[in-house]
Amino acid sequence: MTTSVPSHSLQLTSTLGAAGELTLELARIPTPVPGPGEVLIQVEATPVNPSDLGVLLGPADPSQARRAGGRTVIPLPPAALKAAARRVGRTLTVGNEGAGLVVAAGDDARALLGRRVAVMAGGMYAQHRVARAADALVLPDGVSAADGAAAFVNPLTVLAMIETMRLEGHAGLVHTAAASNLGQMLVKVCADDQIPLVNIVRRQEQAELLRGLGARHVCDSSAPGFEDDLRAAIAATGATLAFDAIGGGRMVSQILSAMEAVAVERMSEFSVYGSDTPKQVYVYGVLDPSPTELARNFGMTWDVGGWLMPQVLRRLGAGRAAQLRERVLAELTTTFASHYSREISLAELLEPEVLLACTRKGTGEKALINPAR
Repeated sequence: MTTSVPSHSLQLTSTLGAAGELTLELARIPTPVPGPGEVLIQVEATPVNPSDLGVLLGPADPSQARRAGGRTVIPLPPAALKAAARRVGRTLTVGNEGAGLVVAAGDDARALLGRRVAVMAGGMYAQHRVARAADALVLPDGVSAADGAAAFVNPLTVLAMIETMRLEGHAGLVHTAAASNLGQMLVKVCADDQIPLVNIVRRQEQAELLRGLGARHVCDSSAPGFEDDLRAAIAATGATLAFDAIGGGRMVSQILSAMEAVAVERMSEFSVYGSDTPKQVYVYGVLDPSPTELARNFGMTWDVGGWLMPQVLRRLGAGRAAQLRERVLAELTTTFASHYSREISLAELLEPEVLLACTRKGTGEKALINPAR
């Protein structure tokens, strides 16, 4: 450890008690010491991603949050507590990714001292975080911690979607909630790589945003002719693979139905089982926590499943995953740039009104945490 490193540090934690209250607090802990092959990062920036909010809040309703003795407490109704039973009594750290300055290093990692790095190490909602040196992405000179804070979750999710498409033999993609930070990155990558992409949004201004980025096929789910537009876009692109960030409601079913309608039109012979064109929808988000509704009017050759980027990276292997990380680093301030609507401190995140604002699922409403504030 160097003399500039404090003996103690703040770490945000989330604990669900047996009485049914979720407690969020800033814990004062001994500053971790890096071991061999590890670095200690003074965290300067870490984004608030939907996946982070899932760990932070679980099934709790942030509109019910209140301050109590320096902590933020959210009561859970009995049904929600039962669903989260395995979490009771566990104190979880929060924050998938972030960036900051290496202020201490163990053996075999001292070359990173004084360098600004990005990591996806978990527990990043903290003033200091230990991570493996091998997992650290060294940021180029002139690239800020804010620029590098979101170098993993969204960019690697985009690239893993495209790798999944190639591995499974699909020719094009459908993506929902497409005006998000992630969705905008996907538009840019698909344009660069000449991959047909159908974007589904829920407002006309979002459609205009994506068209301004060069998107060719954008369907507004709030428009009266949405299903016809979706079928036309799928026919034009040949997309048979979709990634759905919504989860609940009818969207998965609508996508499969449109894919099947296009496939049936191209069949030379009738079959009571529908087309034999494989159709796959992966659900990777829960913007809508209600049940996923399937109308079952899309034949018998279809699949719906969950999807996680880290699992895809493991499937690809260390070599290919490293290549994807290098692409992200090369395009960090262009294709994979993230945009934030506000910067907050760790303490501010625990204020009920700020916490509620961070959970709003609106385009351009992404928050960045600066633990030094």
